[in-house]
Amino acid sequence: MWRVGPMGTIQDLGARIQAIAAPIVRALHLELVEVICQGRGSGLVVRVVVDKDGGISLGDCETVHHSLSRALDVADPIPHAYRLEVSSPGLDRPLRQRHDYERSLGKLVRVRLREPEQGQWVLIGRLTAVGQDGITLLTRGKRGQGIQQDIPWPCIRDTKLEIEF
Repeated sequence: MWRVGPMGTIQDLGARIQAIAAPIVRALHLELVEVICQGRGSGLVVRVVVDKDGGISLGDCETVHHSLSRALDVADPIPHAYRLEVSSPGLDRPLRQRHDYERSLGKLVRVRLREPEQGQWVLIGRLTAVGQDGITLLTRGKRGQGIQQDIPWPCIRDTKLEIEF
């Protein structure tokens, strides 16, 4: 496993930073999507991804950066220089948590499957339901008719929003 020195693994560092960031982001009424630590030594980049319903603004990112930077200076989980980046998840962000799917209800999504369904590895359709057992898509059949497809959670490799023009 790749290590970052006395701090432990890069995953340990990410978990410590996430523990510091989560209450700050929550207090700002935002969602902490993920914390990614990449690089090593003074080339370390700590990327914090935040979101909210309706999308994140540059001002939101600046506020998180300022608040988190101060908290990291106090907690001092990184004993050397690093670069802190705060960003939105972007349009190509995978849906990971159930609430990501719920927030995307009614939107067009691309679902990659773990096993092919009727010869297809990828399904594109409108997300119409999110349940305990999986999701429901409204896809287009060969004649353009709508087809409802239930996809169990274990069958989903990943899901991303499709850009509509």
